[in-house]
Amino acid sequence: MMSSVHSDFLIQEDNILEGTKTETTLHMLMAEEAEGDDTKSIEMSVRVQGEKEDITVTWDNLWVTVSSGKKKKPILQGLTGYASPGRILAIMGPSGCGKSTLLDSLAGRLSSKMKHTGKILINGQKQTLAYGTSGYVTQEDAMLSTLTAGETLYYSAQLQFPDSMSTAEKKEQADITLREMGLQGAINTRVGGWGSKGLSGGQKRRLSICIEILTRPRLLFLDEPTSGLDSAASYYVMSRIATLNLRDGIRRTIVASIHQPSSEVFELFHDLCLLSSGETVYFGPASDANQFFASNGFPCPTLHNPSDHYLRMINKDFEQDAEEGFGKGVSTEKAIDTLVKSYRLSQVRKQVKREMQKIVECDSCEKRKRIHAAFPTQCFVLIRRSSLQFFRDISNYWLRLIVFIVIAISIGSIFYNIGTDNGSIQGRGSLLIFFVSVLTFMTLVGGFSPLLEEMKVFERERLNGHYGITAFLIGHTFSAVPYMVMISLIPGGIAYHLCGLHKGLDRFFYFTCLLFGIVMWVESLMLVIGSISPNYVIGMFLAGGVEGLMIVTGGFYRLPNDLPKPLWKYPFYYVSFLKYALQGSFKNDFDGLTFSVNPDGGGTASMSGREVLAHTWHVEMNHSKWVDLAIMFGMIVLYRVLFLVITKFKEKFKPFLASITLRP
Repeated sequence: MMSSVHSDFLIQEDNILEGTKTETTLHMLMAEEAEGDDTKSIEMSVRVQGEKEDITVTWDNLWVTVSSGKKKKPILQGLTGYASPGRILAIMGPSGCGKSTLLDSLAGRLSSKMKHTGKILINGQKQTLAYGTSGYVTQEDAMLSTLTAGETLYYSAQLQFPDSMSTAEKKEQADITLREMGLQGAINTRVGGWGSKGLSGGQKRRLSICIEILTRPRLLFLDEPTSGLDSAASYYVMSRIATLNLRDGIRRTIVASIHQPSSEVFELFHDLCLLSSGETVYFGPASDANQFFASNGFPCPTLHNPSDHYLRMINKDFEQDAEEGFGKGVSTEKAIDTLVKSYRLSQVRKQVKREMQKIVECDSCEKRKRIHAAFPTQCFVLIRRSSLQFFRDISNYWLRLIVFIVIAISIGSIFYNIGTDNGSIQGRGSLLIFFVSVLTFMTLVGGFSPLLEEMKVFERERLNGHYGITAFLIGHTFSAVPYMVMISLIPGGIAYHLCGLHKGLDRFFYFTCLLFGIVMWVESLMLVIGSISPNYVIGMFLAGGVEGLMIVTGGFYRLPNDLPKPLWKYPFYYVSFLKYALQGSFKNDFDGLTFSVNPDGGGTASMSGREVLAHTWHVEMNHSKWVDLAIMFGMIVLYRVLFLVITKFKEKFKPFLASITLRP
């Protein structure tokens, strides 16, 4: 009797949901019709290099392991399945079951610490996903916080679309995509971030999806697209994804890992992959999952969300109560074991194997690669985008400028008109080393967090093939130059004038160039550290430690001739960037001056600046200050090339390192 009531309820609920979805779809299609024929013409122009084939992904006996000491821990255990065009595959399971790992395996994004075995085929053959054929929406919405939703997508369109498309066509396509995801009302709203309001969580997630569907990829991966959203926002996001095929007519293959969808969201899925501890509990049509659970003695109760029921039955983290559970007193471990064994012997799994065989036999391997923007266009767009981000972000260069001006005024009042008497020798040295040290550390403190934000965006866009490492480096470098010049010129001019340092336009120009080099070196160091460790705390420790070592071995706190030769003088002193900064600044200020000194406590004698440099500060006088400046800029180039090499190495040798370190 209860089963009959339950069936009647499900039929009624399905009818209601189908009616609601049909009505919603009609409204959407009517809205799209109102856009006119222009939309169709723009969409046709987007299909660069011809129409792309449908994409089917299959995986057979997929194992993923990770090294834990001398042992290997299995993350995924013998998974088999497929994702078909025009359908949404939901990967579900409790936390730690391997959802994201399966998604990363299919997208070719596994960590180098993990190794996978088994077959992953694209259209029946083993191949890499070409640019433009797939999109990957990560859990974290990595976007520049000061840009608006419209600007974010416009710049992305300029990076992703080829130069053969006009700017107007790219903008129109971006507008269409924003409307498709319901963001037309938020087009002028900033993304927002820490300390600033902007888009809501659901809007950010939809904007992230917009970026990846902009080029109409045939394969779309979504990692926890509803994470952190309420039920209403989750349904809106997923319903927009589910109706993409209706709006643009593309038979898109969609694979989404999702933790605990509502019943409305669950109804949007065509296929379901249930995982528990890396094993397949069920794979097949989402509508048949309830029948599978019921046939094994675990039916979904009436008026209950099916996804909640499935996850409760297969979650090992919390042992269910026999009186409250829906498994008739069966323990979670036993319930999972029963379901896994039943699935392996079920007709559903046999049908999956048959479908996979058909896919392998029928699918072709025609590979058409989409052409993105040319390299000069990428550099130009990235320079413009980063310049706009720097201009609007008051917590980055603008805040640093204010702090440096305050510090410059403070230094100027303390060392005001320092003169050339006996005490001015030590005073000038202290003034220069303090100004250089503060500039070094304040640049790190104020600039590392914004840099990490930009590098997260770079990492997402690079992995999705929007542009390369060299384009990012050029864009980041040239967009920051005006702000670094401003930080060097204004505070430097204030301190230089108030302290009465060596007069002369050429000397002030050198001083400004030296400060500019210091700021650029710190930012180069941050790039290298950020490429090694994207964690803010660890990065600050590493960069701060490097700067501290370079300051203490720079030749002021311990004179060069007094440094212990092993390690500290050779090689630390000679590879210290601040050694050349200090020697250059000392030569620029002391050389050409004459100081009044009192060598023995009685009488006054004159001492040239070159003598002070050689005997008091142990400065190397066998080359000019311009050589020191040239060495500084050479080291800046070296650090930036090092960033390029590290990032390229991590990208190119990731599969090789994985095969070496995880070889059985």
